Amino acid sequence: MKLSHVDPEGHARMVDVGEKPVTVRRAVAEGTIHVAPEALDMIRRNSGPKGHVLSTAEIAGVQGAKRTAELIPLCHPVALDHIEVHATLDEALPGVRVRATVRATGRTGVEMEALTAVAVALLTVYDMAKAADRSMNIGDIVLLEKSGGTRGDWSRSTL
Repeated sequence: MKLSHVDPEGHARMVDVGEKPVTVRRAVAEGTIHVAPEALDMIRRNSGPKGHVLSTAEIAGVQGAKRTAELIPLCHPVALDHIEVHATLDEALPGVRVRATVRATGRTGVEMEALTAVAVALLTVYDMAKAADRSMNIGDIVLLEKSGGTRGDWSRSTL
């Protein structure tokens, strides 16, 4: 398989998307952070020293999606049409599950924006809850689905 971000000499490069068709692009990503029961209770009660963890994480995820091109060197700046980030308590982990949906009309996909939104939201949970639990574990950040573009739709559920 040929990597699109590597030129024939093996140097990193930004892909030229100028000839790609403009289509509606959508991506959904998800990730988790496992926390100790005390930290989960603090998040549930909104009693942490830094405020409401879940809503702050959601806002941080939106900001992260918008700044993806500044963080990932070869990503194109993308004018995003919509960003939705949901952070929810997941008692089964125990911890927090974050899901981000990103949509744009353009020449390149928004998978990296969705993944970045999730990662930044989870890091925000860590930052806000670290007083209660420094052993939190961020993981399972995955792309769930994407649509649009020349390669068509993809879903993790079809693997």
